[in-house]
Amino acid sequence: MEDLLLYALQVAEEAGAKYAEARYHSVELQGMSSRNGALISAYSELSEGIAIRVLVDGVLGFASTNNLSRDSIREVVQKAVARARTHRNAVKKPIELSEARLGRVKYSVNPVKKFSDIDVEEKISLHKLFWDSASNSVKEAKVPVATLSYTEWVEKKVVVNSDGAYVESSIPRISIYYNIVAHHPQKGYIQRLETLGASGGLEWLEKWNVVGAAADEARKLEEILLTAVEPPKDSVPVVVGSEIVALIVHESCGHPSEADRILGREAAQAGRSFIKPSMIGYRIGNENATVIDDPTIPGSYGYYLYDDEGVAARPRYLYKEGLINEFLHNRETAKIFGVESNAAARAMDYTSEPIVRMANTYLKPGDHRFEELLEDVKLGVYIKSYMEWNIDDERWSQRYVGLEAYLIEHGELTKLVRNPVLELTTKSFYSSIDAVGKELRFYAGTCGKGEPMQGVPVWFGGPDVRLKNIRLGVAI
Repeated sequence: MEDLLLYALQVAEEAGAKYAEARYHSVELQGMSSRNGALISAYSELSEGIAIRVLVDGVLGFASTNNLSRDSIREVVQKAVARARTHRNAVKKPIELSEARLGRVKYSVNPVKKFSDIDVEEKISLHKLFWDSASNSVKEAKVPVATLSYTEWVEKKVVVNSDGAYVESSIPRISIYYNIVAHHPQKGYIQRLETLGASGGLEWLEKWNVVGAAADEARKLEEILLTAVEPPKDSVPVVVGSEIVALIVHESCGHPSEADRILGREAAQAGRSFIKPSMIGYRIGNENATVIDDPTIPGSYGYYLYDDEGVAARPRYLYKEGLINEFLHNRETAKIFGVESNAAARAMDYTSEPIVRMANTYLKPGDHRFEELLEDVKLGVYIKSYMEWNIDDERWSQRYVGLEAYLIEHGELTKLVRNPVLELTTKSFYSSIDAVGKELRFYAGTCGKGEPMQGVPVWFGGPDVRLKNIRLGVAI
């Protein structure tokens, strides 16, 4: 493979490219989905090919092929060069690439338990056990629908470029997605959506124990339906659970910190950013607001050590003690901002160009035990999980509807609360944090961006945090 990729660089140089990059990228995937315990799909897929990117006359050109022959490589390189030259008159300022710490390395993730250690029948039986567990765990309510999807895959890449990078990687990943709906004739419907994902092997299935989780989730949904009360109408302290904190930092810090979004490239696609290029150092929150994006966390769903431009990854401090600290960059945006790339270039597969992406984004934990977040609260609300959410195009105004939530009375959790709505701006969230828990937890997701859409695996995380003086709404 290395010879083929180096040949691509040679052809690009002969064609006049100032810079060339060749990426072998394969994704070998297997999965299955069920509804109410019955298998409704099983799939197996191999996506394999080579992506070529060239910089010609100040314009980037991209093309890809799944034909791994020298003739095809020559043809696709020439196509990328031709595409770049086609657009050179439309570019006002020639594209340049920043300096970067480029790797010459091979690395891989070795699963504790291989995907082949459990046969397919046992993986199928997981779906039936999940359904039985969810549907048999309620008494007065019913579980009309419970779906489960299981996916395992291995992503392999070899990235070489004319600036000297050579990075070869192999990362297995596993994910579970489930949805449980509960219904009561007088109380209506309620549902729980959950995504679990990690890099590694089947050892994660044992940690997640989704059959046990199905029973717990169904019982809790029934309890919410039957017993939950309305939240307080006045402003109260609100302890926001780590699951919601994680989603907030992904949406209100990670996305608006993407440099290509700040420059407007995503405006007609995934959205814009409230952050302007000059806002490094702008106060977005108080000293409790530090948000980090770190691709190098072992076992994480968004794990990588080098990005798809061959740049060495590191933790990125996006918000630091309440100040906007740095943006997410690839080499193109880093050059525009006069900094080094911080290795945020990722591509979904060989048909996709690398664009600026998050990896594992989280709020830095503090030093409070959970009980300490509650102990001074005479009346408040703890929102542990969410059922739905939305946020505007600029990642400024946002709304989260709680799922599992409790009244806090004199420092203790008491009654369940139904459908509390947390509605606030990005700045008001990061400015209202007055205590931060010490337990950091992560959640998995597939982050979508670009046109055509690229979905890449990410983690988002955080501890529980306490906000002061929040007026909650109620979702009907």
